[in-house]
Amino acid sequence: MQTAKLDSSNRPAAAQGGKYLTFSLASEEYGLEILKVREIIGIMDITSIPQVPDYVKGVINLRGKVIPVVDLRLKFGLEPAPYTEQTCIVVVDVGSLVGVIVDTVQEVLDIDASQIDPPPPLGAAVNTSFILGMGKFKDDVKILLDIDKVLCSEELEAALEEVNQAAASPA
Repeated sequence: MQTAKLDSSNRPAAAQGGKYLTFSLASEEYGLEILKVREIIGIMDITSIPQVPDYVKGVINLRGKVIPVVDLRLKFGLEPAPYTEQTCIVVVDVGSLVGVIVDTVQEVLDIDASQIDPPPPLGAAVNTSFILGMGKFKDDVKILLDIDKVLCSEELEAALEEVNQAAASPA
């Protein structure tokens, strides 16, 4: 798996207004940059891969491409929930295609840079590096994710590499 590309403009995260796909996990609302989204599909059969972290659910075959799938609830340490007809897989491009399972896809919002605050300081023990900012839209706050950073932890990269190797090896 390739590593995430850095934003060459070096602008602070709070300055990144634009279009965000919003979705929910548990009772929280999140957003990710629409330019990272390749497609949204309903939940489908996922082939599990042994010896990967719990949040790596396995792989799907999407029109002949084998794509690893990560359950964002589990990645974020939230309680697992049964999949429903609202559950979706959002296929994102982070150097390679990865599917992320979300509870419900909501809408695409155009959030101006002035509506985005930096992540709140939560102390040194809490890693907020994967949060682009807090998008304020009407009376709601959306946690805007840097999906590259969400999916680029060393543990996850190693797991996705195992998934890709298992998928590429002949059966």
